[in-house]
Amino acid sequence: MTKHNVLQYGSLLTLAVMLAWLFPCSCGTAIFPSRPSSETGQGGISTVSKIARRGTIIVGTTGDYRPLSFCEADGTYWGFGIEVAKEIATRLGVGVTFVKTSWPTLSADVMAEPQMFDLAIGGITITDARRETMLMSEGYLANGKTILCRASMAGQFQSLADIDKPEVRVMVNPGGLNEKFANENLTHATIIVHQKNEEIPALIAEGEADVMITEITEAPYYVQTDSRLAAPLLDKPFTHSEIGILMRKGQDDLLQQVNATIHQLKRDGTLRRLHEKYGLQYAYE
Repeated sequence: MTKHNVLQYGSLLTLAVMLAWLFPCSCGTAIFPSRPSSETGQGGISTVSKIARRGTIIVGTTGDYRPLSFCEADGTYWGFGIEVAKEIATRLGVGVTFVKTSWPTLSADVMAEPQMFDLAIGGITITDARRETMLMSEGYLANGKTILCRASMAGQFQSLADIDKPEVRVMVNPGGLNEKFANENLTHATIIVHQKNEEIPALIAEGEADVMITEITEAPYYVQTDSRLAAPLLDKPFTHSEIGILMRKGQDDLLQQVNATIHQLKRDGTLRRLHEKYGLQYAYE
C-alpha cells in the first residue's frame, strides 16, 4: 500500500467512526453507550441498588416540626418521622444520614440536580399537587389543620369564623401548607409570617401573636410541654389528610420498598407503638 493510500484509508476510518457515533446501528445497539436514564440513576443503577452500594440512605427533613422531626443544637435528629426513616433504613440493610431541608425549598430540594437526598420525611402532607410532580408514599399518620393559642384565650376560638377577624393575629411558617391554609381561609385576620416554625408556639405563649395555624400531629406536643398553650379545636380539625414520604419521580423501586415497610410497620405493631410513644392518634385498624 502506498503512502497516499494509507492516508486515504486513515481518513475513511476516521469518517466511519464519526458516523458510527452519530448514527447507532439499525439493530438498536449503539457503537458507544448512551447516557444513562435519569430514572435509573448513574450508570443505569436502580435507586435501591445505589443506596445499597452507598451503605446509607440519605433522608431530607426540616428538623423544625416537633414531635415528627426535630434537630437539636448538636445536630441530633429525633421524632416520629425520624424513627420511621430509621425503620426504612433497617429494612434496606443500610445506615441513615439526615440532611436539612426547609418548607419553602422542600419541592426544589427533592428535585434538585445533583440529587440532595433519596427521600424526604417529617410532617409532609400527601397532596395531589405533590403527586403531580413527585412521588409520595402511602400514608402512615393521620393529620388535619388546627390551632394553638394561649390557654387564657381558648374559649374565644371555637371556629374559623372566630379566628378570621382583623384583631386576631395569626402566625404561620412560610412556604408550607399552613401558610397556604391561612391565606385561603383567613381573609380578614392579620397574618404574620415567621421564618422558624419551631419558634412560633413560644411566641404565641408570650403574646407576640394570638393563634398558630398548625396540625393535630404537632399541637398536642406543645400543649403537653407548655401550660400557657391550648388547642381548643384539636378534636374538630379543619381538614383531614395523611402524612407520607416524598421523593423524586423515577424512584419507583424505592417507593415500592417504602410502601412495603409502611405495610409491615402497620402489621407488626411498630407503627402503633410509635404513635403511642409520641402521643399521636392511631388511625389504621
